[in-house]
Amino acid sequence: MLVVESDPERMLELLVGLPDVNVLGVVEGRPLEVHVECRWSRPGCPECGVPAHLKDQRVVIVVDLPCFGKPTRLAWHKRRWRCPDGDCPNRSWTERDERIASVRLALTDRGGRWATVEVGRFGGSVKEVAEVLGCDWHTVHDAVLAYGEALVDHPDRFAAVQALGLDEVLFVREGPYRRQQFSTSIVDVGRGQLLDVVPGRRGAEPAAWLENKGREWLAAVEVATLDLSGTYRAVFDATVPHAARVADPFHVVKLANEKLDECRRRVQNETLGHRGRKHDPLYRSRRLLTMADERLEEHGRSKLLGLLRAGDPKGEVATAWHAKETVRELYCHDDAALALSFVDRLADDMVDPVQPVEVRSLGRTLRRWRLKIAAWHDWHVSNGPTEAMNNLIKRVKRVAFGFTNFANYRIRALLYAGRPDWSLIGSVTPR
Repeated sequence: MLVVESDPERMLELLVGLPDVNVLGVVEGRPLEVHVECRWSRPGCPECGVPAHLKDQRVVIVVDLPCFGKPTRLAWHKRRWRCPDGDCPNRSWTERDERIASVRLALTDRGGRWATVEVGRFGGSVKEVAEVLGCDWHTVHDAVLAYGEALVDHPDRFAAVQALGLDEVLFVREGPYRRQQFSTSIVDVGRGQLLDVVPGRRGAEPAAWLENKGREWLAAVEVATLDLSGTYRAVFDATVPHAARVADPFHVVKLANEKLDECRRRVQNETLGHRGRKHDPLYRSRRLLTMADERLEEHGRSKLLGLLRAGDPKGEVATAWHAKETVRELYCHDDAALALSFVDRLADDMVDPVQPVEVRSLGRTLRRWRLKIAAWHDWHVSNGPTEAMNNLIKRVKRVAFGFTNFANYRIRALLYAGRPDWSLIGSVTPR
């Protein structure tokens, strides 16, 4: 049976929705002010336990959620108490109720939790949320950090990790010379979850983070994915030596394309004495060279071969192009037993002195990373989820118009890409 509340005071209490408060009145305006006080109860002194005496009252204004399309303020009539015992060191204190508002925040508890969801979970702008609430930017930002830190540092946000990935992402450009400061993303590749962000792109910071997780946690890591970074390879060698290290296929093929482009630009300068111009054959072939061979139509392949004949007299660019396509062929089969011998033979052919210098450089890299490149055929994992987390971090940076404080950057990134348990937003204690 539907029960319709008709008592005006009770209706107002239901609309306000705060526990154990008396609604004293509403001041109409913009913003709307709702005056409340905690229900009467004489507390004992927190030091000696003697029943306290009422000293005075003061009104504290905190920002609340909008009401009926209007920005709303909660005017909390807070009582001050004093201890009647003259020997007690606790002279006076102000009543607190964390269910209404935290002592460190200018937002109500429900307002702070709502703002954290809007900014952290949905990637909203702090400025836009502040405009909805009709308050200052710092008011919302402080609440998001307080509740967000409790969510992202919750011990159950992630458990055992089977596949781990590392990659760098730009944090900020600072100073008069716009010096770049990087951060390192630590990602659960299997679940596609950002575990944490640490400052810098050196090995010390991610290695310290991993070592702090303990031996039992590290023992569960079976696969470590990375781009062709010697720094991150050293981190995995030191912290998870038992895990299989897998070089990301995208970065291997990307390196082959970069060496091909280097060869094209070198031959361009050697044959014509200048950088590529729009009518130069090699410059006209630059897009066709980087395309996959199977994606070239007959007309495109004929055009590419004709341009190479016209602008590549020694056949060096053509050799680099065939080397790039051969590297791509490495990932066209799933034979794990064949993969390592494929890489070894390919590297041996590339380092031959008759090959162009760029192809020899590519061959040396393949030789150094031979085991990591071949490991993809056993595990079929890549660093793609890590790159995806970097894209989410960059989205947060764009919404915020950049960060200069690393702690703020970390919390906002983890709220959006770290997959915290948002069901806990109603119960976590702000820090």
